[in-house]
Amino acid sequence: MSDTERTKPLIEQMGYKWTDDEDEASLVGILACSVRQKAIDKVYSRIHKLNKRKNKENLLTFVTGCILPSDKDRFLKLFDIVFPMSELQELPEMINQYGIVTPVSLQSVNNKETVFQNPRLKELNEKAGSLKLNEHMSDFWHINPQYESDFEAFVPIQNGCDKFCTFCAVPYTRGREVSRPSKEILEEVQSLINLDYKSITLLGQNVNSYGLDKKGEEISFPELLRQIGEMGGKSGKEFWVYFTSPHPRDMTDEVIEVVAAYPNLGKQIHLPIQSGDDKVLIRMNRKHSVEKYGKIVKTIRQLIPEATLFTDIIVGFTGETDEQFESTRKIMDEFKYNMAYIAQYSQRPGAVSSRWVDDVLKPVKKERYHTLTQDLMKTSFAHNKKMVGKTFRVLVRGKERKGDYLAGLTEGKINVRIYDSNDSLIGKIVDIKIKSATVFSVAGELVEKEELQSV
Repeated sequence: MSDTERTKPLIEQMGYKWTDDEDEASLVGILACSVRQKAIDKVYSRIHKLNKRKNKENLLTFVTGCILPSDKDRFLKLFDIVFPMSELQELPEMINQYGIVTPVSLQSVNNKETVFQNPRLKELNEKAGSLKLNEHMSDFWHINPQYESDFEAFVPIQNGCDKFCTFCAVPYTRGREVSRPSKEILEEVQSLINLDYKSITLLGQNVNSYGLDKKGEEISFPELLRQIGEMGGKSGKEFWVYFTSPHPRDMTDEVIEVVAAYPNLGKQIHLPIQSGDDKVLIRMNRKHSVEKYGKIVKTIRQLIPEATLFTDIIVGFTGETDEQFESTRKIMDEFKYNMAYIAQYSQRPGAVSSRWVDDVLKPVKKERYHTLTQDLMKTSFAHNKKMVGKTFRVLVRGKERKGDYLAGLTEGKINVRIYDSNDSLIGKIVDIKIKSATVFSVAGELVEKEELQSV
């Protein structure tokens, strides 16, 4: 989301106008994500369709984002412009140098190599393709974003990852960890507070490792949260600040203490565990044990008892036995997550585990996925039932996809159906009395101020 919010305004400054109809577009850009193979497969499918249009009309295409070296080499033959996100500011020059697009100028069928109208564009494209992934990340952060929402925003604070989990390609697509200057982060957050934004999310591949790459030069992640909390208190405004995704290895007691201390720091913790078995965690190179993870959860429950707990879990990782999967089921019951994003393991080219035999059969992965989902449904429903009869502050985010009701999120990011159709409530934080609960959501009615005062 943050990448989009900085890419879109840069292009619009060149005179381009956004269209929701891709068939009308003369410039199409794709922000790729190499974390999952399925996402990259969609990129290949999309570009093949777009290239067919070039036989009939002028069309310029580019791709950026999380791209593995192997994918980059193939993309150079399929897209007109390929560059790392850190070189986003070069995009206007690349587009300007391209000139008028014609099928002849785009690609030579005979030699399968891209042919450019302008030598300068070839130079820029080759430069972007050979750069260190984070070499000019500061240039990207300096681009003024065009937020997709008037009340929700995403603020990048860190890029890249040093953890090298064996199932993940992020270090190879985003590079090593680089922290954004705290002065810039605080200025962007303050501007959002001034504009009355209600939900602000700090983003990073390993967000709570913020500052570790600049020890002695930059403040720590807990201190960054503390300063944001102080800003919130001084503003006198109601809003919630979140962060994602953290790593258990860098989740200190101090982080939890700061979140507990400031009302504007959202009481929702997303803490990926990936597996509930220590041997699997070692193969994943997660650098934390189930015991250490459990101590973090215990501290969260003690210091922020009202906090919701979310996680990420992979089932069917290479070598995972039935007994090891049962260990994951046990932690699902022990930690009683409000929400878990469960994925069936699939090999990702570029990640270390892609070199290993994927020895868990697909039917087994599917069965484990459904079993763990059923376990999650029980704990989630139990949490949601406890909300019935109580009143919660809820950020109204819009209309439901189907029907006339409004939809929102509690501070703990629990989905809420609101029995109201008043569009003027969208973007506001209101009191909702919960009337009913389902597995992954609750429903309730707007509580009027007079009703609250009489309670």
